[in-house]
Amino acid sequence: MVKVLISDKMSPKAAEIFRERGVEVDEKPGMTVEELKACIGEYDGLAIRSATKATEEIIAAASNLKVIGRAGIGVDNVDIPAATAAGICVMNTPFGNAITTAEHAIAMMFSLSRHIPAANQSTQEGKWEKSKFMGVELYGKVLGIIGCGNIGSIVADRAIGLKMKVAAYDPFLSPERAVELGVEKVELEELFSKADYISLHTPITDGTRNIINAENIAKMKEGVRIINCARGGLVVEEDLKAALESGKVAGAAVDVYAVEPAKENVLFGMDNVVCTPHLGASTNEAQVNVAIQVAEQMADYLLVGSVTNALNMPSVTAEEAPKLKPYMDLAKQLGGFAGQVTESGLKKVHVEYEGQAASLNIKPLTSIILQGLLGPLLDSVNMVNAPIVAKERGIDVMESINDKADDYQTLIRVTVTTEQRSRDIAGTLYGDQSPRIVCIKGINMEAELGPHMLYVTNEDKPGFIGSLGTLLGSADVNIATFHLGRHEAAGEAIALIEIDSELTDDTLSKVQSLPHVEQVKTLRF
Repeated sequence: MVKVLISDKMSPKAAEIFRERGVEVDEKPGMTVEELKACIGEYDGLAIRSATKATEEIIAAASNLKVIGRAGIGVDNVDIPAATAAGICVMNTPFGNAITTAEHAIAMMFSLSRHIPAANQSTQEGKWEKSKFMGVELYGKVLGIIGCGNIGSIVADRAIGLKMKVAAYDPFLSPERAVELGVEKVELEELFSKADYISLHTPITDGTRNIINAENIAKMKEGVRIINCARGGLVVEEDLKAALESGKVAGAAVDVYAVEPAKENVLFGMDNVVCTPHLGASTNEAQVNVAIQVAEQMADYLLVGSVTNALNMPSVTAEEAPKLKPYMDLAKQLGGFAGQVTESGLKKVHVEYEGQAASLNIKPLTSIILQGLLGPLLDSVNMVNAPIVAKERGIDVMESINDKADDYQTLIRVTVTTEQRSRDIAGTLYGDQSPRIVCIKGINMEAELGPHMLYVTNEDKPGFIGSLGTLLGSADVNIATFHLGRHEAAGEAIALIEIDSELTDDTLSKVQSLPHVEQVKTLRF
């Protein structure tokens, strides 16, 4: 009989489900690190919330552990690389607390608008300061939502029910999905300029970290109100404090902080700030939902081998894995390439499998492509949840198979349609099963991708290659490989260059400034 440890406080429903499925379960919340380390070797599964830290040390002691299940979204308390190296599946429950978190954001918006926390304290102290707590209506106001995925779309729905106008910024929100939600899809600067309220519902990525800072606050309407129930690192707290003191920001409602638990914070004690201790997922219903989901997922994995919401492994059977491995490498490169060069909202993705690729289990391959495509802006995307994330954002995903490939024994082609254009990229496997790019935007070339690549599209004009090589040489950038292709003489051309180190922003800007250059991207693989 497989055995699971529940090491954090969790709804009793989790243990019930494990036992109903024939899984032995122990509930031992509140253990010390040494106690957990001493007993973890007995278990096949570890079910946790946020208190247990599944560190490299704990994982090293978990000689029989096969799966770690997090009842909730965040897995900052799990060393995923260490778990992956040990062959341990890590899964979470990303959708169990979406409604709860969305409702908390709406509650915070109400509390902020009507001064409810301060008014409550004043009244209970025997004061009657009716004129002191003059509020504002939500009716007719513009709510700007940054991140319109699972939680953000629920917030939008609730706000529309309150007769607010909703503007949403999300690079992966398609125009069709925006219409379906009843929101106006806008760019970030437009959102800043028109929103009376701004609510954050995006993960931490390189593009969203510190997105609320002094520079962006200056672009906002006078008297804007800001709500953050997503991640503390989205806001530069010192900049928000200064804006609250100046009156540029009329108020803020904060549930998450740069450092947690937040025993001290620069925003504490301000009259125009409402603070709660990371309560976004703290309802009875949400805790029951995530407990049920994590138990079901872990039991399914341990008993029948199915994988749901895994963060570090594909949904592939043991028999399929050896055959799919080189195709997974190719799919990862194709998706990663397309994702890194895509600059506008996605509408459609078409994946074509030709020749030998058409006979494979293509679902995990498409998932890996979507993971690479969505990954540059969404840090929580993995090959299991990527199709769900794409669907939430209204991205139409199509697959097609063809037993024959015109020029290759096997071929995968990815065509990405955005609001502005369509772009395709195709790849194959060479005899040693190594992936190669063979076509970009209809331009044939054969290229093996390295860790650092420079992608340039340009007009095919004499002297361009020399100018580019000279510029890179002067910047002490060594070229490992150089691949070229073009549609026709004097037409559109592509250079795909492997370099030994990443370009500085200054060098990248100089490449962009070269004559005839249309687009420049540094790519990492």
